[in-house]
Amino acid sequence: MKREYPKHPIPAVGTVVFNDEKILLIQRNKPPKAQEWSIPGGAQNLGEKMVDAAAREVLEETNITIENIQLLKVVDFIDNDNNGTVRFHYSLVDFMADYKSGTLTAGDDALNAKWVPIDELNSYNLWSETVKLIEDAIVHRKSRR
Repeated sequence: MKREYPKHPIPAVGTVVFNDEKILLIQRNKPPKAQEWSIPGGAQNLGEKMVDAAAREVLEETNITIENIQLLKVVDFIDNDNNGTVRFHYSLVDFMADYKSGTLTAGDDALNAKWVPIDELNSYNLWSETVKLIEDAIVHRKSRR
């Protein structure tokens, strides 16, 4: 599947993972947004359910397993080049989940991975849609307690 200058949007997932009052962030290794901090996620594989893609991507990028996976929101990431041509287009199905097990280790497409206290997220220069997503996840998490 051609990710840069694709012919169609690419279905992908992202997951806000909670561990007490911390959020799991990864530093991306590949475009788009290479070297920027984000939530774990990536493209869905053929024949894979979205919820399974969410769990797989978290595991591949951080060595963490998750539980209580819940659908949160759908967001489009569309990045145009200087000529206005679509360079990247991901339709992101975003989830929230809780840490289950594993020792945090950056892997796969992540340069780094860390648990970040919720009150320190502003210092990671997250994409505005990721900030909104995390805020929504925090509200949903409080309502399920």
